Amino acid sequence: MGNTNAVNLAETEVPHLENLLNHDPYLKPYESEIRRRYGCLKSYIDRVDQYENGLLDFTRSYQTYGVHVDEKNNISVMEWAPGAKNMYLKGDFNDWKMYEYKFEKLEFGKWRLTIPALQDGSSPIKHGSVIKLAIETQTGEIVDRICPWATYVVQCKETNLYNQVFYNPPENERYKFKYQRPKRPERLKIYEAHVGISSPEAKIATYDHFRVNILPIIKEQGYNAVQLMAIMEHAYYASFGYQVTSFFAASSRYGNPESLKALIDEAHRLGIAVYLDLVHSHASKNVLDGLNQFDGTNGCFFHDNARGYHELWESRCFNYSETEVTRFLLSNIRFWMDEYQFDGFRFDGVTSMLYHSHGIAHAFSGNYDEYFGLATDTDSFLYMMLANHLLHEYYKDVVTIAEDVSGMPTLCRPVTEGGAGFDYRLAMAIPDKWIKTLKEQKDEDWNLGNLVHTLENRRYKEANIAYVESHDQALVGDKTIAFWLMDAEMYTNMSVLSPLTPVIDRGISLHKLIRLLTHGLGGEGWLNFMGNEFGHPEWLDFPREGNNSSYHYARRQYNLAKDDLLRYKFLNKFDEAMNKLEDEYKWLNKTQYVSRKHQDDKVVVFERGEKGLVWIFNFHHSKSYPDYFVGCSIPGKYKIVLDTDAEEFGGHKRLDHSVDFFTSERGWDGRNCSLSVYIPNRTAILLAKVD
Repeated sequence: MGNTNAVNLAETEVPHLENLLNHDPYLKPYESEIRRRYGCLKSYIDRVDQYENGLLDFTRSYQTYGVHVDEKNNISVMEWAPGAKNMYLKGDFNDWKMYEYKFEKLEFGKWRLTIPALQDGSSPIKHGSVIKLAIETQTGEIVDRICPWATYVVQCKETNLYNQVFYNPPENERYKFKYQRPKRPERLKIYEAHVGISSPEAKIATYDHFRVNILPIIKEQGYNAVQLMAIMEHAYYASFGYQVTSFFAASSRYGNPESLKALIDEAHRLGIAVYLDLVHSHASKNVLDGLNQFDGTNGCFFHDNARGYHELWESRCFNYSETEVTRFLLSNIRFWMDEYQFDGFRFDGVTSMLYHSHGIAHAFSGNYDEYFGLATDTDSFLYMMLANHLLHEYYKDVVTIAEDVSGMPTLCRPVTEGGAGFDYRLAMAIPDKWIKTLKEQKDEDWNLGNLVHTLENRRYKEANIAYVESHDQALVGDKTIAFWLMDAEMYTNMSVLSPLTPVIDRGISLHKLIRLLTHGLGGEGWLNFMGNEFGHPEWLDFPREGNNSSYHYARRQYNLAKDDLLRYKFLNKFDEAMNKLEDEYKWLNKTQYVSRKHQDDKVVVFERGEKGLVWIFNFHHSKSYPDYFVGCSIPGKYKIVLDTDAEEFGGHKRLDHSVDFFTSERGWDGRNCSLSVYIPNRTAILLAKVD
């Protein structure tokens, strides 16, 4: 995707570059590199316009590549396999005869096959038929492969390999979307979810189960988006969906494509946007049911050298400079948007894409030379620019999120400014900070100034999604926040019929404070991984050889939150109240001002949100403060709108909500007025101005 005419490209006109440089003057020394990157993008789009009839046609290639049936029931197949010597199509439709249907070789490594309709006018390949590509390599060996564009693949019980199943159901069996996509949420609250583990039963849950049982929970909890993991087909369930084998196939282990469409449509009916966890950073190294060695060579979709291998993940890395690879990946984006009506994407592994080192053993210091030097893989950066240009140009309400830990400047600025074009990046330093803090320190020793700095430390005008824990922190080998706080007592002392122990009391209190502080200070969006909202007691571990293929930890026990005799209900209610309060006071798209970080008192105070919302946290393990002064900027009468110590949230009910608070003209902590409040230990209260 690059261009050797670097001198001219470094002078490319970038439409809104001045916006970028005004936001971040430290980028000025790298202006020529930003211009060069944008020049490469513009040059690429110009070539697509010239040779591919424009970006829209180029990215609709999923309609012509792969196996298709036309309105007259003729079968047409188009494939790209530059290293192949010959190619054949076989399956149960022709009794697996090897040489009956031979492809015609075209230019540029492409192959074409047409099979006319049968004499009775029906399709020669029936819906549900198992088919395979047979590829003759340059050495004369014939190898079986799955079509890279396959939209439905199913595991064979005899071989455990995945086979392509020709998916062409009759019209009356196809799901018809009934509801419009919701508008892009102004203040994003994401529920990260995995369909397969959404049941408390030790089995793989289905799209239908998720639609009926989990979507209502997501709605009730106050989330306006769901991010679905592990949808793109992956042969190894325990990979959590991150070793993709078939990029166009919705995983058949949860049901058929129509069931996924019904799930998405129901989410839209509920006003919930649906984002796909998109894995374009790498691919499974599987050969027989993946993309690896598709045409018999080590290249094809991937770099044919060390650059084509991710040693840590044991996977293959795409060659983004190859036109057909870009066609494949951009068409994959269009496919999920158009065929399934997804609303956006969380791009996985962006740090791995951005750097030749894949970010491995790379401690990013923040020096801009690290981002604009030779360490950066500009081919993949340009691919992300192109993907975001496509999405934001043609889908007005789309949202894209980058999983990046490196802090790459411009990643979340528009392509027209020379940025990569993402709407958000995941604030990955925040969960790492919380886990490290819980692992190494008692809460008496927490450095509040350092914690607040981590929560606020994000690039100006580049939006972040804040979270305390995602699926990463739930995986076996780590522990969830609830588990770090309460550990083994969660199995014995979470019943409301048993005494409230100090461990459980501390754990429930801090779980609420940690999540509320992160929600309030950590970003412009919020993310929660399924089950963590109520302190799910166990990690995640998928069935694999090392655990005797057990599903015991590959499930989410929503029944715990619904059980009125268990204390999980308190955390669940608090999560709902926190999200719904955000709907009312709209803090995620507002600026914030921290007026107090008092280390000895263990008190944090800040303002963020409408109606002068004042946030007051007392993290002290034992001290409560009567008549504690806090600063605020808007004079008037205030009331409590959220109290972590409330009885409904498992607290001790130490605050009287009928009491109003009136500001004093006395300035405090740099604010022009102040309030005097009672703030119990391990408690947070939010005060809003009364009209």
